[in-house]
Amino acid sequence: MNQKDESLRKNPSRETCEGIIRRILMTELLQKGKNRHFRSAADFMSYFESLYPASDALTKQVQRAVKALSMPKDDLGYFIPNKTTEQLEHEKDLAYLFRKADAAICTMEDCQPLLLKTGPSIKSYLLHMIRHSPLFENKFETLLEVSEGILFYTRDVHELKGTLETLIVR
Repeated sequence: MNQKDESLRKNPSRETCEGIIRRILMTELLQKGKNRHFRSAADFMSYFESLYPASDALTKQVQRAVKALSMPKDDLGYFIPNKTTEQLEHEKDLAYLFRKADAAICTMEDCQPLLLKTGPSIKSYLLHMIRHSPLFENKFETLLEVSEGILFYTRDVHELKGTLETLIVR
């Protein structure tokens, strides 16, 4: 069916309605950052009625299109067009875990890396001992086991380096 025939139809197809609804919602997201207008098929009707004659058949077609899109809704009941139900559930699970873990974002812009080269045989045990040692308390932000030893990120590299040097006997 060409575009001229499509425009002569009394009502749009369900697929056409789906495409229009997607475009409306994505425009809303791009302009406002989130959808705060559309919760049900009825919310789209003024737009469709401006393009097509109002009828029960048009209303049913828009309702079918909304149902076929099966978009998840946020906590306030608004459609979320750019996520699947699975993605939304995954995000909710992650948010729950972050709250449970008391997660916080800490920038490490003012941290410096410091590598403690070690042999591979006791690297893991050494990392454990450093992590639980009062001597190293508040001397590093994080430490990681890496291929060449233990990598520290610290805000005061000179203090950490001094502590490490006092323990390294040559």
